[in-house]
Amino acid sequence: MQLPEGSLPQVELPQAGTADPGTPAGRADGIRRRARAELARFREALADPQAVQSTVLAAAVEANRESAFGRSHGFALVKSVDDYRAAVPIRAHEELAPWLDRVIGGEPGVLSSEDPIVYFSSSGTTGVEKRIPVTVRYLKQSFLPFYFAGLATAVEHHPGLTAADDSVLNLWQDPYSRMGRTEGGQPHIGPSQLDYKRIGEDIATGLGNRAPWSKLPEGFDGSDPWERTYLRLRLAAERDVRAVIAVNPAIAAALPYQLGLWWPRIIKEIHDGTLGGEPFRAPDPARARVIEQAAHRLGTVRPCDLWPRLDVVLAWTTYVARLYLPWVAQEYGPRVRVLPAPLGSCEGPLAAPVDRHPTAGPLMTPSCFYEFVPAEDEIHGESRTVLVHELERGRDYHVVLSHIGGLYRCATRDIVRVTGFTGRTPRVEYCGRDTTLSAAGERLREYEALRALSAAVSDTGLEVRNMTWRLDPARTEVPAHQAAVAVQGRVADAELQALTDALDARLAEESAGYRRAREQRALAPLSVLPARPELFFEDWRRRVEAGERPPRVKDRVFQPSSPLWARLVEEQSR
Repeated sequence: MQLPEGSLPQVELPQAGTADPGTPAGRADGIRRRARAELARFREALADPQAVQSTVLAAAVEANRESAFGRSHGFALVKSVDDYRAAVPIRAHEELAPWLDRVIGGEPGVLSSEDPIVYFSSSGTTGVEKRIPVTVRYLKQSFLPFYFAGLATAVEHHPGLTAADDSVLNLWQDPYSRMGRTEGGQPHIGPSQLDYKRIGEDIATGLGNRAPWSKLPEGFDGSDPWERTYLRLRLAAERDVRAVIAVNPAIAAALPYQLGLWWPRIIKEIHDGTLGGEPFRAPDPARARVIEQAAHRLGTVRPCDLWPRLDVVLAWTTYVARLYLPWVAQEYGPRVRVLPAPLGSCEGPLAAPVDRHPTAGPLMTPSCFYEFVPAEDEIHGESRTVLVHELERGRDYHVVLSHIGGLYRCATRDIVRVTGFTGRTPRVEYCGRDTTLSAAGERLREYEALRALSAAVSDTGLEVRNMTWRLDPARTEVPAHQAAVAVQGRVADAELQALTDALDARLAEESAGYRRAREQRALAPLSVLPARPELFFEDWRRRVEAGERPPRVKDRVFQPSSPLWARLVEEQSR
């Protein structure tokens, strides 16, 4: 397949409307218009993913052919996808370290012809902090089209998202949190912390980031991480919040838990007009009384009790969240709907919703060049890959991506499943990370364990709120797997045994390695430990109190060394 000449197709961005773009109404109008335009461009691309992907790869190769990476890998001679695959091996992030170290050290033109302005951070599968270079061209041509297209459906159906600066409680974006630095002094931040005004894209500043709680008043911004989380919620409790942006579903699930802890304090502070115990504004006994009445009726305060017009939560809806999001929506209130957030990573965009499908969106083909390796295969530098137009419905794949910002055949360590097609473009959902647990050669994959548990939950009818997994440290002669499962309500011994049996059977269906090890008696039957749902929230709190930014505190299936296990075992022994 020959790569076409030319650059990436560009969207015809809408001109500003009559409203002043410096006002809330003007910004809302600009966001709606931009989202519609980017979604329209994306929809056009869905009809011919092969052509779109060829153009994206051609633009990335041409733009960066004179970079040190481009010269080293012969970009000038790359004329086809096969040329590109032959010239560049697949690399995980840690294998790009020699190139990244040169960039961070200040050498220009290493990975791309345009030097990065920041580095995106994210904890890697191996636990190593990632440092992903981010250029202006990448933001404008790849990331922001994905961002706006991914918001378009939610904005269209839920006007509260753009109703006012304080109509959105954005728990994902935190531009005012402390920013890290690389050894060379460049910003090393989460995608949610980027100041888009630096690149002339002020409209891309996240919805809700101009709300009064987005930047805490002077004197409070130095509070500890857990207290800052409370202070933001305390300020939002006095406003007409219409939407919650969580992206990370663990944050969405934690909000009702936080309200359960803090509602007495919030009521008192609103009544007294204080913030963090300090005088702040005029007392509001009437508002405090309304919240207090709801608390007396229900024994707690739900998000809808604070914000009666709340109707949408944006969050990723797969992986562990598939287990608990149905009850999360109930905790928020009867009118609230959970919509899937755009799917991506610090390496780059992946999929964006174009409709209200509950879990999957089509691949964002105008933003990155994607390759895939079947998930049952081990991924390495010379792995054979398939392209977007070659993906098969119902199969799972490793993701490998390239983009114009200086990433080339980067293995993201994410696994996705193709659920169908939109036009001719595959629609994918996130399955999990590329991690395994093995005690007898079974190499159980994270997504296999999670899929087996989801099926076992359906088999037994239990309501599961969260889970984690490890190899049972007590089984030394014949090893076994162990799952900690947070089940809502009291669980009878017979029900727990039924869940254990169903899970063992479902694991054998999902994982050939597990089935073989069990048949050979190299693995003992797994065990299931029931856990309080609150235990997972307490672990979430522990991590926030230790200084992790809430957007980074994500669900994890395989957590053999988590302190959560010690707490669980202690409770089981009482």
